[in-house]
Order: sequence, then C-alpha cells, then structure tokens
Amino acid sequence: MNDTTKNDAVTNDTAARPDLPDRLSVNPRSPYYVKDIFQHDVGITLNGKDRFDVEEYCICEGWVKVAAAKALDRRGQPLLMTLKGKVAAFYR
Repeated sequence: MNDTTKNDAVTNDTAARPDLPDRLSVNPRSPYYVKDIFQHDVGITLNGKDRFDVEEYCICEGWVKVAAAKALDRRGQPLLMTLKGKVAAFYR
C-alpha cells in the first residue's frame, strides 16, 4: 500500500465518526446515550486533565459526573458526583 492510500484510509476513518454531542451519557437508559458514538474511543478532559471515569458530561454547562466510590442507589446504579470546570470531549 502506498502513502496516499494510507492517508485516504485515515481520512475515511475520521469522516465516519459521528460528531460528539454537547451532552453525552454512558448509561443506555439515559436520553443522552448515543450508541453509535461508543463504537469509537472517546476521551474527556476536565480542567486540562484526562478523565477515565466519566459517566456523563455536558460541555456547555461545564460539568462531568463520576461514580462516587462504591456507593449505589436503590436501583443498584452507582451514585454520581458532579465535578465542575472546563470540559472537552474528543476521539482518541
């Protein structure tokens, strides 16, 4: 494969990715869950640091929700803490 074919493959891969929404959740029961996005590796930064434990984010409001230790709610879902700051989402 020559160099131009490799570059075309990379370009097509990024073109196939859906745009990241302003608000996204990893919980399939959430109205902000988008299945197509999770076929790719999504990264989140909060105040310039990469976060790997984000359950939900909102860029315009500037917050992320992360699980609070081992605590569960009455439905068995993890309790979420809201952390505020500058949020950025990107594909890895």
